[in-house]
Amino acid sequence: MDKYSVMLVDDEEDVIQVIIKKMDWDALGFSMPVYASNGLEALELAENMHPDVVMTDIKMPYIDGLELCRRLKEMYPDIRIIVFSGFNEFEYAKEAVHLDVQEYLLKPMDFNELTAIFERVKENLDKTRDEKNNLQRLQEYYMQSLPLLRENFYVSLIQGNIKEDEIDQYVTGYQIDLKGPCFCIAILHASLSHKPEGMDATLMDLSVRRLAEESISKRWDCRYCTYLGNTVVIAQMKRKEDVIELTDELDMLCRLANDVSKIIVTAGIGTTVDGMMGLSESYNGARNAISYRALYGRVKAINITEIDPDTEGHPIQDAESELRPIFKMIKFDQGDVPLETLVDAFMAKNAGNFPSIQSYHLFVMNVFSELYRFAKNNELDINAIFPDNEDVYVLAQQMGIDELSAWLKDVAARMHDMIQKKRNDTTRSFVEKARDYVKDHYDQQDLSVNVLCCHLGVSAAYFSTVFKRETGKTFVNYLTDYRMEKAVELLIERDEKTYVVAKKVGYADPNYFSYVFKKQFGMSPSRYKSKEAGK
Repeated sequence: MDKYSVMLVDDEEDVIQVIIKKMDWDALGFSMPVYASNGLEALELAENMHPDVVMTDIKMPYIDGLELCRRLKEMYPDIRIIVFSGFNEFEYAKEAVHLDVQEYLLKPMDFNELTAIFERVKENLDKTRDEKNNLQRLQEYYMQSLPLLRENFYVSLIQGNIKEDEIDQYVTGYQIDLKGPCFCIAILHASLSHKPEGMDATLMDLSVRRLAEESISKRWDCRYCTYLGNTVVIAQMKRKEDVIELTDELDMLCRLANDVSKIIVTAGIGTTVDGMMGLSESYNGARNAISYRALYGRVKAINITEIDPDTEGHPIQDAESELRPIFKMIKFDQGDVPLETLVDAFMAKNAGNFPSIQSYHLFVMNVFSELYRFAKNNELDINAIFPDNEDVYVLAQQMGIDELSAWLKDVAARMHDMIQKKRNDTTRSFVEKARDYVKDHYDQQDLSVNVLCCHLGVSAAYFSTVFKRETGKTFVNYLTDYRMEKAVELLIERDEKTYVVAKKVGYADPNYFSYVFKKQFGMSPSRYKSKEAGK
């Protein structure tokens, strides 16, 4: 360990030399002292060496020892000072105590006493050094723990367990930089049922997280945490509309994970919110979006505001609920088991659990409450499910097991039809808007999926899935077919030149237009025109 430094200050050099020679500095834990003959010289030396201990006489020229003590304490508050003097005066002693002088020693010196004084000073310095080292170690440990502390904070945020007036405290303490102003939660769900050979769940999550950090972190200044076995991404953006671009980038990330690591990843994107207090709402939306993977596919990004805008922000039902399989079938049309069979299984499981008529009535009321909550969360017409002329609470008291089963099947079927119709109506409207846009802009050479999606305000990932499902064609194929129909019309009905037709249907290069036309109809535009003219 490094030895402590000492400065001796006295205008009587012979006194200092005796002290230097008499003391075993090395054994005491101090380096060989430096010497100053007066207070001014001592201040100059102190600026260069910053001594740990200064031992000074009081009566000296230029500035006395007490003034030197004052200035040294101002410069170096942690310095240890020993005052020695031949003046046994009370006022000097009082002033020395006031200046936080470590020891006060009278001349002539007793070297045993002086040795004991330096031993005490050394012990005090060691204690301070240990405290500083401990503090430094604590600081280092704290800095090492910051990533985990931050992740725990992010988890608490998405759980909704942080109060608004506590946020600044955590942000400052954990050195978190989340400026937003808009935030969006994305959940990266890696399918455990499709694990690559030789890769466990932990490695899958690490691989997905690393890919996310490499591909999207910089653009969206992302923060990450792991929650319920999924990687949770907190993305920051300047405008809420930027979530469309985020969705497309996450969709590419899902495909990248599948191509590079053979991991099946679904990205669920929640609502975009203002401020950190809204992150729990965004997380619930992202979790809801993940539950649609059975409907929209797994290797893709699913944005809750695109696929289920009426229920954005609503958390999914409790996974432990016995009605959950029924609700999943109603909402997602998922699985091989028919809806009626699920209802029969639910009723059979509960049929023998009623020791009294009161417990049965309570069970029926709970079923009604769950159905009502599900209908409200999915913005279904309550009156169409529970007509005004039916008092369901009275009805509950009158239904037997078989009647309840039949009624539940009927309500579940109606809910299913309403959700499917609602989704189909939304999808049809969405696809019709796309068709109308093509009809009005097919002649524009820069027309593309991205241009159309920007106009519609949706991500390319969602648009491509829905458009192909509804039309049976990709957008590029649909656009090509439409342009070729218009090209035929211009060639035959208006007798336009090939290069003119090419330009009018959105092709800058007539040769490329001819190539596409021949691929579509099996012959060149000019030959097609001649053939039709000969009929």
